[in-house]
Amino acid sequence: MKGTHKIVVQNKRIRYDFEIRRNLTVIQGNSATGKTTLVSMIEEYYENGQASGVELHSDKECAILSGRNWKADLALMQDHIVFIDEGNEFIFTDEFAACIRDTDNYYVIVTREGIPSLPYSIEEIYGIRSSCKYSTLKQTYNEFFHLYRADSHQKPVNPDVILTEDSNSGGQFFKAAVDRKGTPCRSAGGK
Repeated sequence: MKGTHKIVVQNKRIRYDFEIRRNLTVIQGNSATGKTTLVSMIEEYYENGQASGVELHSDKECAILSGRNWKADLALMQDHIVFIDEGNEFIFTDEFAACIRDTDNYYVIVTREGIPSLPYSIEEIYGIRSSCKYSTLKQTYNEFFHLYRADSHQKPVNPDVILTEDSNSGGQFFKAAVDRKGTPCRSAGGK
């Protein structure tokens, strides 16, 4: 699966309208911001369809991955947008990272913690905020916002040290780029 995919999830009280652009999207934030509500609404729709009172619009099938049978469930998912809530500890394992590496799914992971075993982009870490209310229905509209932006630094960055994931090509590139400035470049050893 490639490209951008728009997803709209709503019921009579709340609406989420967002796009995902890469195979790994992370939703972070404090309690009571609506992260788990989003996943719960998708799960309700997944289990009960229209009878759930939830409307889900997406060009790709959305699914929930959870529980101890996650590996067997994941094996059945192809070309899906897979949502995973933070209570699922398997997202922090190398086994999970290996299982999703060669799939054609997109993954939206709700967590307050970083996930060191997954290579997600800083550009694809979002928070959720309530932005307005629809007039007569009093429906809360939630929007995603970037927690970190690559273009947020206006001043030159002069680091004391450059830390790369490994010592291979990325590490070699940064080492060569900063050698002339005398900035040390170190490898995190794949972590």
